[in-house]
Parts: sequence; structure tokens; C-alpha cells
Amino acid sequence: MKTELAMLVGAVVLAMIQVVIAVVGAMLQVGLPVLAGNRENIPDILGWAGRAGRAHRNMLESLVLFAALVLTAHAAGISNAMTVLGAQLFLWGRVAYAVLYVAGVPWARTAAWASAVLGILMILSQMV
Repeated sequence: MKTELAMLVGAVVLAMIQVVIAVVGAMLQVGLPVLAGNRENIPDILGWAGRAGRAHRNMLESLVLFAALVLTAHAAGISNAMTVLGAQLFLWGRVAYAVLYVAGVPWARTAAWASAVLGILMILSQMV
């Protein structure tokens, strides 16, 4: 498997881990019956659990872009040092982002997010 595709699989695994953490956090705050209900009038999820949910939603937004670029590059036969580094930067930037966001570390979280965006731009630069 090409490195870029392996990083995409890793990103999907990260997203799955993030949703589990977010759901467990929400369940600890509001309980399973509330989460299993129709979710009308659900209270705000606060603290680390709220941050985990927001980090997961942000991951899903980024994952769509990353997946589209990795799969397009793969279909076009584009794979080089820049696409590999971009994919690695995306995945490890997103891992750092998730940990820092849940931990509540603001500026480092932003730097991790920016590194993941840079990874996406590196892949894109090889396709234009």
C-alpha cells in the first residue's frame, strides 16, 4: 500500500477513535438515555467532552479534503516525496490537534491544525 493511502487509513482510524472518545465523554455528562433519545433539548456538552466532540467534527471536515486529494492523486498516479510528506504531516498534525484540543491547549492546537492544513496543501501542490 502506498504511504499516502496508509496515512488515509490512519486518518480514518483516528476519526473513529475520536468519535468514541466524544461519545463516552458526552455519555458521562448527560447519560446514555439522553444520548439514545431523540436529542431534542439535549444540554450542552462541556469541558473535555465538548472539546472532544468539536475536535471530531473538525476532523471530519478536514478528512473529506484529505481523502479527496489522496484518492485523486492515487488515481492519477501521483506519488512523490512531497505527497508522502504531506500525507504524513496531515495525519500526525491531526493526532497532535486531537490531543491538544481535548487537553485544552489553545495555541499549540492551532499550530497542529496549521501543520495538517500544510500537509493538504503539499499534496494539492503536486496536482496543479
